[in-house]
Amino acid sequence: MTARSLHVAPLPRSEGSTVRDAVMRLLADLGMTTIFGNPGSTELPMFRDLPYQFRYILGLQESAVVGMADGYAQATGRAALVNLHSSAGLGHAMGNLFTAYRNNTPLVVTAGQQARSILPHEPFLYAERATEFPRPFVKWAVEPARAEDVPLAIARAFHVAMQAPRGPAFVSIPIDDWERPCASLTPARVSGRVGPDPLAMDEAAAILTAANRIAIVAGAGVANNKARDALVTFAERLGAAVRIAPMAARNPFPEDHALFRGFLPASREAIVRDLGDADCVLVLGAPAFTYHVEGAGPFVPAGATLIQIDDDPAKAARTPEGLAIVGDAALAIAALLARVPTRSTPALAAVAPLPPPAADWLTDALLMARLSALRPPGIAIVEEAPSTRGPLHDFFPVRAGDEFHTCASGGLGHGLPAAIGVALARPGEPVLCLLGDGSAMYAIQGLWSAGHHAADVRFVVVNNGGYAALDQFGALFGIDVVGSKLPGIDFVALAEGQGVPAARVDDPAALDAAIADLFRGTGPRLLEVIVVQE
Repeated sequence: MTARSLHVAPLPRSEGSTVRDAVMRLLADLGMTTIFGNPGSTELPMFRDLPYQFRYILGLQESAVVGMADGYAQATGRAALVNLHSSAGLGHAMGNLFTAYRNNTPLVVTAGQQARSILPHEPFLYAERATEFPRPFVKWAVEPARAEDVPLAIARAFHVAMQAPRGPAFVSIPIDDWERPCASLTPARVSGRVGPDPLAMDEAAAILTAANRIAIVAGAGVANNKARDALVTFAERLGAAVRIAPMAARNPFPEDHALFRGFLPASREAIVRDLGDADCVLVLGAPAFTYHVEGAGPFVPAGATLIQIDDDPAKAARTPEGLAIVGDAALAIAALLARVPTRSTPALAAVAPLPPPAADWLTDALLMARLSALRPPGIAIVEEAPSTRGPLHDFFPVRAGDEFHTCASGGLGHGLPAAIGVALARPGEPVLCLLGDGSAMYAIQGLWSAGHHAADVRFVVVNNGGYAALDQFGALFGIDVVGSKLPGIDFVALAEGQGVPAARVDDPAALDAAIADLFRGTGPRLLEVIVVQE
């Protein structure tokens, strides 16, 4: 299915005569010509005579709209533009707005507001406290005092979204502002990167040079700041093992590298145990640490010195001990490479991979192993399958050159639309979207957008009949979880009903053929895999 376009007019060649003209010229200058939205009545004037340079990506629910924009912004490294309906539409989007905030995804979110002249009368579809509603999950929010201030507000929202730490910014725009007279605005050029303090880097380098057993913990900030290759060079220079930080939303280090030592759990005692006898723990692009359960005791192994580097001052402020430095991971690693000598330590042997899982029945472990073996090289992966994350880590290594995205917030409904956004940002390159059956139902209408916009996403739904991750967590508390079973959902029918070809497999002997068919050709496809819980 091909996308229908709203491109109907060129950008105005002369000075913008209205707020809409000025905003469209500004958006073009900022490179935000892809708009993710689900329009309502208070937003329609924004799109009168939409210039042909723009494309409108329609989502059938506002949460899916923000998820698509999140994936697109992560894949492009640039702020994406989201247009939502006032109040109720923004409310629908709040779950994925929270995820974008936790993912450090740069978004400019606009929402309509009723006409200024009737705001005192509390009209239908107006937002009473428009700037308060999305807080605290936006970095900045404004409803301009004057119509002619709308372009400047959007320009500021863009710069705020792109400044470290990146995240969403929000602008509420009354419906009658778009037709008001307004001059064009030439946006400033603002650098959003944060360089680390040289004196603090001297101190960190001295600690690392004196250490004997260095453990590196890498988070999503390494990927967000395009520092993966530099981290590989740095880890090899130190001969230091690398672990991935708890709940990391992107891949900071190749999982098939000899220095890779797995994923830290979100548990205080387990982190200390996994770091072993390290005498220096260097955390890059992540907090120290993200916990999911209550814990006690030390934060790092006894006698170890903690160094934490991230471009978010709030993460630095809550670092419990040691040395916390605010700075871009790429700039920080470059500074350390200039200060820390190469170590003549014995080479660490690669950890032997786990043996292939048995093929007696179709499990998520077998599925991950066969997906890994049969995937196209360099494919981007978007994951939202919490109960399958263990087998994913065990049998599906994310390698150098791969892109991996997941949800940092713990909410559901992000993965399916985010995969569509990633695909739209990477034309000609397929995307694998791995979903649990429960997760998929939070944003299943996103499949329509995948088909309508011909997004090259291969959806795999791991159908175990319920919220299995919740059952696993309930077992830790000795709780029999209620409301965790999801019998009878037909994902093939749901996909085909929205224009996406689909198939189902429940036999391990047929799995390889089903995966091969999934990756054949182009365009969206869905494979429902019926798995047995081990």
